[in-house]
Amino acid sequence: MPRPSVEAERRAQILRATCQVIAEAGLRNMRISDVARLAGVSGGTVHYYFDTKQDLARAAFEDCFERSLERRRWLLDSRADALTRLRQIVDSYVPGTPETIEAWRVWVELWAESARSPRLRELNERLYGDWRRIVADIIRDGQTRGQLADGDPLELANMLVGMIDGLAVQVLAGSHSLTAGRMRTTCLAFVDTVLAGERSRR
Repeated sequence: MPRPSVEAERRAQILRATCQVIAEAGLRNMRISDVARLAGVSGGTVHYYFDTKQDLARAAFEDCFERSLERRRWLLDSRADALTRLRQIVDSYVPGTPETIEAWRVWVELWAESARSPRLRELNERLYGDWRRIVADIIRDGQTRGQLADGDPLELANMLVGMIDGLAVQVLAGSHSLTAGRMRTTCLAFVDTVLAGERSRR
């Protein structure tokens, strides 16, 4: 049996490969053999860590979320003011790099399958609930410090997260009128005019 450190590394390797396969082929077309080949392991090794394809997909979605947060840890833990951090969140989520585009494609697959799968629906609700609360906490902190406009922090977070998600999907779909640059401009305008309001013009 592999050592714990080797097991953790191999499991992470399989999950990263799974996210790549989901992003490229879609969850419905994901095959264990493709994951194994990309991860450089056997199909039996994949099944050693994950009993079913559904278990593998669920773990991969969670891993994608955690890695997404970890890539943004620097800004989430930043001492910068709330308006700056919200602007940085927008910049970090614009689908402009291969890594960000892959993550967005994985999330789109999760949303689509959540409409059919109660287990994935629960997972999506939990992960997105966590993300909205993180954004709401930043907004609440900015309001407390007088940097952002008044309003329910969670509702404002829902608006910002919903705008980022919706526009990113249009960018991924290849919209000619809604480019990554236009998405960034639109989301930053929302942050500056709605969340910051008059405070951004003082």
